[in-house]
Formats: sequence, structure tokens, C-alpha cells
Amino acid sequence: SNGFCHWPRVAWLKPDGTWQPSTTNFTSLADPTAVGSGLTALNTLMHEAGHAAHFANIKQPSPLFGQERAPTSVAYAENQSMFLDSLVGDADWRAKYAKDKSGNVIPFEILEEEITATHPFTAVFQLRAMLAVSYFEKALYELPEEEMTKENIMALAAKIETEIQGGPSSRPMLSIPHLVSDEASCYYHGYTLAEMSVWQTREYFFSKYGKIVDNPQVGPTLCEAYWQCGNSEDFLAIVEKLTGKPLSGDAWVSHLKEPVEDKVARSKKEYDNAIEETAEEDNTTDLDLDMTVRFVDGDLLIADSSVDGGILGACQKFEEYVAKRVSES
Repeated sequence: SNGFCHWPRVAWLKPDGTWQPSTTNFTSLADPTAVGSGLTALNTLMHEAGHAAHFANIKQPSPLFGQERAPTSVAYAENQSMFLDSLVGDADWRAKYAKDKSGNVIPFEILEEEITATHPFTAVFQLRAMLAVSYFEKALYELPEEEMTKENIMALAAKIETEIQGGPSSRPMLSIPHLVSDEASCYYHGYTLAEMSVWQTREYFFSKYGKIVDNPQVGPTLCEAYWQCGNSEDFLAIVEKLTGKPLSGDAWVSHLKEPVEDKVARSKKEYDNAIEETAEEDNTTDLDLDMTVRFVDGDLLIADSSVDGGILGACQKFEEYVAKRVSES
């Protein structure tokens, strides 16, 4: 869905102690008329928003600590974004935020059907797809120069897909943009390391607090442990400092091995708790994130939270804009 996030201005502390807030642009594309497009776009939007939240909260005495080049690692940067997009699949997140146009919550029966149909294999396939890209890059860079031909590269991609994924991938290896972009080459292994950290961090929060979604302890903890340091601290070090354990794949593997019936029962409990919490919450007040949010389409400014009634007001104005565009198309 062509998501991206970049920072024309990074956050940092100036020598006089004043705060320079960041300016962040991020996006995700969706076709409102295509069934399923919204979920893909939502995952991408949450992913890019994770990057935005991370880099907006770096608090160091130089802008160099808040840029995405070395020594900022891929795993460190993607850890933050992938943690946020992981929430979209949680039953309690969907119980609170996955609603139809009339405000009705998604029925748990739909979530149960999804878990039953996908949990036994989807996450494992995703892991294998991640690994396949990294192993292809390794094999590609080990290929002797005289063997570097179009035919050999295509054959190598097919070979790696078959060995790791069991056959041709639904997304062909050579269609992955990272492989043909100089700034993203030898990048993909960072997603695997980040996913390991995501599940280890989730495990830490669940064991300490019992929940993540709308838990007021989670944001400040992430900010202090992962965000504020920027690239002044090593990725492996901050993960171990927060979770109390060196980075490993144990939590991720536990997720992959969770029996379907256990996942359904756990998800149902989380779903019911979230429904109960939502009934007791006051959702009439606006969000105060100490930031200005603008919705734009090219050069067109659609909504601005500073003049359109806060973030929720700007969201409503953007929703109306999209509905009008769809009705006119």
C-alpha cells in the first residue's frame, strides 16, 4: 500500500535546552471500494505511525541521534513500527476500534473464524517469507561476478523461494523493492530481528500489566526505554534493558506454537474485557497528543487539527472528504 514515513525536521534538544519538535510526513494508500484494502492500509498506517511516534520522541542533544542512517539500525527503527502495527490483530484492539459505519463492534465470531482459518499457518508463512529475502540477498552477494546474469539471478530467487517457502511466493521475490534500492539493500533481516523484539516486548508487557491496548503504562515505558535514546544506544542493549532478557525468538516461537483453541479462548477473554471497558469510557472528549495533525492529498490541505476542532474533528473532516470522493467516482 505504498506506505512511507520521513522527517523533514527531526526532534532534538538545542544547546540552550529548548526543544525542537519534529515534522513528520507519513502515508498509506487504500481504495475504499476494494474489499480488504482498508485492513491492509490500516496495518501500513499503524506501522508508519509507529515510526512517527518513535522519531518524534527522541530526546538527545543533536539532530544526528534522530536520523535514520547509521548508526541507527534497521532492527531498531522497525521494532517501533512493527510493535504498533501488531496491535491491529489483537482482539481487544478490534473490540474497541473495528466498527462499521453505524458504530457496531465487529462480532467475535468473525475474529474466531479468522483465527481458526489462519493461525495454524499464516504467521509461519510470514516468517518464512521474511527469511527468504535475507537468504536470497546473502546468496546474491556471494554469487561470483562472472555468474551475475539476469537468468542466474531469477533462478536463484526461485531456488530460495522453493527451499524456504516451499514454492513460488505470493509476492515474487524480485518484486520486493528493498532488493533493487541502494538505501534498502541488505535491509530485510532487520525486519526479522525487529519482529523477534516485538514479541519479546509484548510478552514483557503482558506479563507485567496483563494488557497492552489503551494501557497508560505502555506509551511512557516505550518512550523512556526505546524512543528517547535515539541511536545513542544499541538495539540489542535496549531490548535487554527493558525486557530483562537478551533478544531471542522464544516469545515469537511461543506465539507460533499456541494451539488454535487456546488462542481463541484468550482472544475471547480480551475481547469481552475490552467491550466492558469501552462501555465505561467517556469517548466524547478530544484526544490531546500535544501535536498538530494535517491530512493532505498532494498539495491539497484537507483538514488541520489546529483549526478543525482537534484531532477527532480533523478525522471527521477527512472521512467526509473520502466519502465525497467515493460518491463522485
